[in-house]
Amino acid sequence: MVEPGDLAALEAFEGLPPLEIWDRLQHNASGLERWSTRLATADPHRDLERAAAAGARFVIPGDDEWPAEVEVLDEAGQLTRRAGVPFGLWIRGRANLRHALTRAVAIVGARACSSYGEHVSAELSSGLADNGLTVVSGGAYGIDAAAHRGALAAAGTTIAVLACGVDVSYPKRNSALLSRIAEDGLVVTELPPGCAPTKLRFLARNRLIAAITQGTVVIEAAVRSGALNTAGWAEQCGRPVLAVPGPITSRMSAGSHLLVRERNAVLATNVADIIEAISPFGTNLTQPPRVAPTLTDTLDPDLQRTLDAVPVHNPAPTDRIASTAGLDVPTTQQCLQTLAALTLITQTPTGWRLPTPPPPSP
Repeated sequence: MVEPGDLAALEAFEGLPPLEIWDRLQHNASGLERWSTRLATADPHRDLERAAAAGARFVIPGDDEWPAEVEVLDEAGQLTRRAGVPFGLWIRGRANLRHALTRAVAIVGARACSSYGEHVSAELSSGLADNGLTVVSGGAYGIDAAAHRGALAAAGTTIAVLACGVDVSYPKRNSALLSRIAEDGLVVTELPPGCAPTKLRFLARNRLIAAITQGTVVIEAAVRSGALNTAGWAEQCGRPVLAVPGPITSRMSAGSHLLVRERNAVLATNVADIIEAISPFGTNLTQPPRVAPTLTDTLDPDLQRTLDAVPVHNPAPTDRIASTAGLDVPTTQQCLQTLAALTLITQTPTGWRLPTPPPPSP
């Protein structure tokens, strides 16, 4: 009867239990006329039968499987005319939704993604699954599908949150993927069986993805996109938002870069960045990348200056190397002997040079 996240319904039904709402709708109570057009086709028993036939169930607040995370929507405000906690959730799959969301990350992005975006989505999702995190996405083409596949490839748990009925395969070409997700993870939606997707339903769906996860990662998104809508919901729910950088020449990376530049998103380049962002403050901290020091990094300044002055090909005598290095000859001679002992240079009958590199392996 009521569209997911309907602001007018939230105001009209505030404080009323579902059974009383249903009774008022059936009797076409004053002020509820806008929803009466669906009364003739509303059949809760048929919905439950269709769900059962699809191997799905209906979960409501108070049930053991109900995820407490979704309650954050009660205070998250509104975005794009959507708001509020769902009245219930239709779920297909054997996993327990509440348990699956104990540690969960949303991976979202463009449908028309590049090969780079698809690769990054699959790699990050696989890595998150390897670390025991559930990957949540929207079951769409592009970044979403790659995220689900990456988690499944790592034998992890993934959840597809749909903008249609739990028995509707949308998009059609993802039917096999959605079936696989239902077998090894979960398919979740607010909408009863048989419902088709609409633009507003996608916007309502985005609030669920953001609310039930501990953080949202955006991989490739245009400046105006559903992925940025999901990021907006994550912000309003107080969840971390992360963005993966992309080529500055790509329109699909503009939204991700915008999140970092103007909306304080965390720059994510690997799984460790994501885990740090969603973990309690001060835990799972990442270390900046470091390169192991080489032998030449440990040389004192005189040795370094001498080494820099030794030619690559044509050997040079000590006095010429001293002149190039800006050192006196005795100091240079001593440095050359030390460098030779370290096998960093080679002495020839005509002077000093760098060692000949070994031939490439066949």
